[in-house]
Amino acid sequence: MEGDADIAKIGALVADPARARILLALGDGRALPASVLADEAGVAASTASAHLSKLLDGGLLTVEQHGRHRYFRIAGEPVAEMIEALARLAPAAPVRSLRQGTKAHAVRHARTCYDHLAGVLGTELMASMLDRGLIAGGDGVFDPDRAQADRLSAPGFDLDYRLTERGMAELSDFGIDFAQLRTRRRPLIRYCVDWSEQRHHLAGSLGAALAERMVELRWLRTARRSRAVHISDAGHRGLDETFGLQLDPVSR
Repeated sequence: MEGDADIAKIGALVADPARARILLALGDGRALPASVLADEAGVAASTASAHLSKLLDGGLLTVEQHGRHRYFRIAGEPVAEMIEALARLAPAAPVRSLRQGTKAHAVRHARTCYDHLAGVLGTELMASMLDRGLIAGGDGVFDPDRAQADRLSAPGFDLDYRLTERGMAELSDFGIDFAQLRTRRRPLIRYCVDWSEQRHHLAGSLGAALAERMVELRWLRTARRSRAVHISDAGHRGLDETFGLQLDPVSR
């Protein structure tokens, strides 16, 4: 017979600052080599190797072999959800340099949360889709005090967001293949409570497909060394024309 969940073991893995920085660097679902993760964590290569081994043994990371190099990524969406939930509860890290400030601002403005869009871009996109009637079932606002609260025990399921007929038509025109999405073993629509904006952003297979489509159209470009995404000039125009979304051009 097995006992209750031993969350202390996961807590111990995340509690180390270097391992926490490694998990944040991998929070967008990318696979990165140990050398990059050592730099992100601010530790020597040998120290990073020890941290990565602990995260692998704890089931928070997976590793892929590409030639002579090993690339690490988070072990699926549940780990990404844990990172996002912890980020919502955590205080902001101190900014001690212009470089850190620029990076932090970019991450808060537009980033990926595992495989979907987050930050100001993600929350404003969801708000626009609600305003235009593409999805329905909530207002995009995080309010834990109302009857249907956003519980950490069931993230993304408390509010019943759903695709409308108008949403199906307009997003199909945008290039979303709903027949293909139905073959995926994940809900079409889920949401996350965005840790920086404290509002909802769109997750699920639809959220992932929207992010993928915007990268395909070159509206978005992923940053090399962070979870931030940068919006191109074409992206600003496309977001305005397609979703009525006008964002500050800070992320260009």
